[in-house]
Amino acid sequence: MIQILFLLLGFVALIFGANKLVDGASVIARRLKVSDLIIGLTIVALGTSFPELVVNVSAALKGSNGIALGNIVGSNIFNILGILGISSIILPLAVKKSTTWIEIPLAFLSALVLFVLASDNLIDNASVSTITRGDGIILLFFFAIFMGYIIQSALKNRQENEATEMPAMKMGVAIMWVVVGLGLLVVGGETIVRAAIKIAQQFGVSERVIGLTIVSIGTSLPELATSVVAAIKKNTDIAIANIVGSNIFNAFFILGTTACIMPVSISAESYFDLLLNIVASALLFIFVFTGRGRKLDRWEGVIFLVIYIIYLVWLILA
Repeated sequence: MIQILFLLLGFVALIFGANKLVDGASVIARRLKVSDLIIGLTIVALGTSFPELVVNVSAALKGSNGIALGNIVGSNIFNILGILGISSIILPLAVKKSTTWIEIPLAFLSALVLFVLASDNLIDNASVSTITRGDGIILLFFFAIFMGYIIQSALKNRQENEATEMPAMKMGVAIMWVVVGLGLLVVGGETIVRAAIKIAQQFGVSERVIGLTIVSIGTSLPELATSVVAAIKKNTDIAIANIVGSNIFNAFFILGTTACIMPVSISAESYFDLLLNIVASALLFIFVFTGRGRKLDRWEGVIFLVIYIIYLVWLILA
C-alpha cells in the first residue's frame, strides 16, 4: 500500500514540475532570443533525462547491466512510440525543417550506433558482446558533436530573433521555475521508479524486462509529462524537441557515461529491443512526410501507441 502511495505522489510531482518547466523554459528562450526548439533540445531534454542518468549510474556501479541497457533502449522506444504517440493524438505536432533533416536523423543515427557497438558477436564472432569503455568514449564524442551543432544553432537563431517580444516574467523567476520543475521531475521520476521496482520484484521479473518496462517508462515520465503539457499548451517545438533531444542525450551521453564507468554486457534477447529502437526512429522520420505538411498526425500517433502496446504485451508474455 505504501508503494502505491509513493507512485501517486510521484505522479503529482511530475505533472506540477512539467508545467513549471515548460513555462520557465519558454520564457528563457524568448529572453535569450533563441527558439523554443533549441531550449527543448538542451535545457528541457537534458533536465528530463536526469532520471535516466541517475538510474544508469547507479545500475553501472551495482553491475546491473540489464537495467542499465534496458533503461536507455526502453526509454528511447517509449519516448517515440509512447510519448510522441500520446502527444500527437492530443495535438498534431508540426516539425520544423532543422528537426526533420538534422535532429531526427541524429536520433536515428544514435539507434544505429548503439546496435553496431552492441554487436560484437555478430561482427567479430565474439563470444560476448559488450559496450566497452572505448565504445563509451565514442558515444561521448558523438554527443560533443551534437552539442557543437546546438551551440552554433543557438547563436545563429539569436541573431535572427532580435525583435522577439519580451515576456512579462523576469529571467530570474523563469530560471527558478525551471530549477523547481527539473527538481520535481527528477524526484517524481525517481520515486515512481523505486516504488515500481519493489512491486515488480515481488513477481520475480528479470532485470532486462524491468529495465525495458517499469524503469524505462518510469524514468521517461518527465519526458511524458513535459511533452504532453507542451502539446496541451500548443508548444509543439518543445513537445517534439524534448523527445528527440532526450533520445540523443540518452544514447550518446548517458549510455556513453555508463559504459565509461562500467562496460555494459549485451544479452542475446536485447537485439530485438535494439532493432525496435531503430525501427521506431525510422518510422518517426517517415511519418513526418506522410499526410499534409511536415507533422505527426493523430492517426500516426495511434500507430505508434499500438506498436508500443504490442511490444509491451510481448515483453510481459515472452
